[in-house]
Amino acid sequence: MRGRGHRRAGGAGLTYHVQEVFYSLQGEGVRAGTPNVFVRFAGCNMTCRQETHGFDCDTDFSSGIAYACDELVALALSLVPAPQDCGVIFTGGEPALQLDRPLVAALDAAGFATMAIETNGSRNVDHLLLDWVTVSPKTAEHALRQRTADEVKYVRHVHQPVPKTQVEATHYLISPAAEPDGTIRADTLRWCIALCKEHPPWRLSCQQHKTWGVR
Repeated sequence: MRGRGHRRAGGAGLTYHVQEVFYSLQGEGVRAGTPNVFVRFAGCNMTCRQETHGFDCDTDFSSGIAYACDELVALALSLVPAPQDCGVIFTGGEPALQLDRPLVAALDAAGFATMAIETNGSRNVDHLLLDWVTVSPKTAEHALRQRTADEVKYVRHVHQPVPKTQVEATHYLISPAAEPDGTIRADTLRWCIALCKEHPPWRLSCQQHKTWGVR
């Protein structure tokens, strides 16, 4: 994990456009199975489509509610049995469009164990001093602004090649693309398994929360 350093407390007067906040288990990646509060920000600067990205985005990121910093902290605390045993994951949409140090600092001060982000890499997030960064690129490699991560994850459909990533990461992940109904085609799964077997250190990461029946 990254060293957190010292985060600036604050956040008074700031608001964040958030689609939902919920408590669940991380369902994918290296940290799968860990309990976290998910703060899903509204708004995204990418439009993922089958013909361009290998999958269609199936989430509505246009709707949402405006929260003040203290309101988000209070909501997150109300969802967990003990914040020191849980992390916070900032996701979206694209969380880097809104997430700032005051919100990270406020949740850290509230006692949550880890602060993590799931980002498409189009904005640099080093200044947020997070504990865990997941980059899941949705754009051309030369356009990426976040070039380091704890894990980098690419969605791959059948016949898409192994990524030639510009991101320097500790863990390299390939995730099979889901169909519009949420299922994964057998040939897509076989293809991704083969990519991982033929190109270590890439490893397979599936959306296990769908199998578990949790969000």
